[in-house]
Amino acid sequence: MKRKLLLTGAAGRIGNALFKGLKESGRYDVVGADIQADEEQGIVQMDIADEARLAELTRGVDTVLHFAWIKDNDDFLGKVLQGNVGSAYKLFEAAVQNGVRRIVFASSNHATGYYKTDEKTGPSDPYRPDSFYGLSKCYIELLGRLYSDQGKISSLNIRIGNFPGDDRPHSERAGHIWISERDLLQLVECCIEADEELKYLNLYGTSANTDNYYTIGYLEELIGYKPQDDAAELLEQAKAEGRDVRQDETEYQGGVT
Repeated sequence: MKRKLLLTGAAGRIGNALFKGLKESGRYDVVGADIQADEEQGIVQMDIADEARLAELTRGVDTVLHFAWIKDNDDFLGKVLQGNVGSAYKLFEAAVQNGVRRIVFASSNHATGYYKTDEKTGPSDPYRPDSFYGLSKCYIELLGRLYSDQGKISSLNIRIGNFPGDDRPHSERAGHIWISERDLLQLVECCIEADEELKYLNLYGTSANTDNYYTIGYLEELIGYKPQDDAAELLEQAKAEGRDVRQDETEYQGGVT
C-alpha cells in the first residue's frame, strides 16, 4: 500500500517541483494543497491557518511535507510569528490528532545564516538566524523537537540551501549551498522513508557541492541520501559557454532559498 502524503505549499517554487516529482515517481499517493486550488494540476485549496481544513486533509495521512509559507518576512508579529509559526502549531496539532507518522518541514539555511563562510557548519551547531524569516524557521524546528520529545510525532527539518527553480546555480556564492531538483526530490523521499526509529533530525539540504558550506556526508549512512549533482561543475560549464556567473561572495553563509 502506498504511503499517503500531504504536501502544503504545492503551488510554490519548491513545493511544485516536489509535487510533480513525487507524483511522477508513482511511489506515493500525494495530495497537494495551497492557498488557492489549481484544478489543472490537481492542487486542492487549503488555508494553513484553517484548523478544520487541516483536520480534514490530515486524515489518513502517513507523512506531511510542510512547504507552505506566508512570504512577508518583515511583519514579524503578524505574518511571520502568527501566520507561519502559529499555523505550523495548528498543523502539528491536526497531524497528531489524526495519527500522522511524520512531518518533514521545509526549514532554511537562514536558521544559521550568521555563521561565517569559513566556518564548516553542522546541524548540531547553535542557531544563528540571519533574519526574522530565519528566526521563524528556528521556532518551527523547535516546535517539532517538542512534539517529538513528547513522543507524539517524528519531525525532520530540511534546511534548504539555494533552489532557484531553473535547476542551475546562478553565482559562485549560491554554488556553496545549491541543491538540484533531483537531489531535493531524493532527499525528501529519503526523509519520508527514513527508519521509524528516527524521531527528530535537522539536516542541510544541498547537492554534493565542492566547498559546501554545510556538513552532509553523514546523511548517506543515516537516511540513504546520495546527492548526484555538484554546483561547481555546472558553474564551470557556464563559464566555458561564456555565460555570466556572478561572484557576489559575502562574509556570511545565509543565502536565498
